[in-house]
Amino acid sequence: MEPTSQARFNEVRIGTAGWSYKDWDGIFYPPGLEHRKQHQLEYLARFFDTTEINTSFYGPLKPELAKLWCRRVTAVNPRFLFTAKLYRAFTHSPIAVMEPTSAATIRPTDEDEIRTREGLDALASEGRLGALLIQFPVSFKNTPLNREYLDRLLRQFIEYPRVVEVRDSSWNNADTLAVFAQKNVAFCNIDQPVLGHSLAPTDHVTAPIAYVRLHGRNYDQWFDSDNRNDRYNYLYKEKELDDWKGRIESVAEKAQTTYVITNNHFESKAGVNALELKAMVTGKRVPAPPTLIKKYPELRRFADPAEDFDAGRPDPQLPLLA
Repeated sequence: MEPTSQARFNEVRIGTAGWSYKDWDGIFYPPGLEHRKQHQLEYLARFFDTTEINTSFYGPLKPELAKLWCRRVTAVNPRFLFTAKLYRAFTHSPIAVMEPTSAATIRPTDEDEIRTREGLDALASEGRLGALLIQFPVSFKNTPLNREYLDRLLRQFIEYPRVVEVRDSSWNNADTLAVFAQKNVAFCNIDQPVLGHSLAPTDHVTAPIAYVRLHGRNYDQWFDSDNRNDRYNYLYKEKELDDWKGRIESVAEKAQTTYVITNNHFESKAGVNALELKAMVTGKRVPAPPTLIKKYPELRRFADPAEDFDAGRPDPQLPLLA
């Protein structure tokens, strides 16, 4: 592994999108973890200092659950921060499969806002909310009506560190970036199959925080899959990650904190690629779950089994570049 350049970077946090997947059992998590009365988050926090909450997209996060998660990670890794996806009632048509999402089809209620705030405030009150991810689908295009809706939504949640993920290339222009910068909102840089007018990889920084999400490049099954998990059954190759390493370093030079989230979660490929990226960006080998290395032996190029490290202490965290 080539050592990274000695340029000075600000804080970089690398982690996975979600952590509770059945197909991670025995792969990322050791068999029988639940029988040892260890929470999955406690295990995850040994290897990463951030993770993106996915369940908050499907329904408002319950405050008591958010506080429990905060306690779990704090016991293992005091530096740990969550990012959370905004509830889809604010970003997707209720029947998004049947109709395009736009300002005309998104219909959040006052109750949606009240319950959403309860969960976000629980994270924020514990000092554990790093960013609020506002994720729109590819059908949400850059139109006057949609820009007006987005402006209202950003004001609605102005008290949180906001990140906007758009997937259509119509948003990738100087005017959008200027508006985001003026509003102190981060533009989410994504990696996805570039089909039609899909957004290609970017390295934009429009706020003190920056955000990168890697979704995988499963072109054949991105839109035509019977099982949505097939979308995320993709393992990035080292060369593909090296390209993103360069973008991440470019972003980290301009942002105070950069979040890098791997969303290719099928059978914990996200865990593999997040650890590889962490090693690439720090220029240092990292600890990894032994079961993950067994499943993906290519990880040995960057990582060592966690037993070789002090299990009672979180591994060295980013940033480590000086």
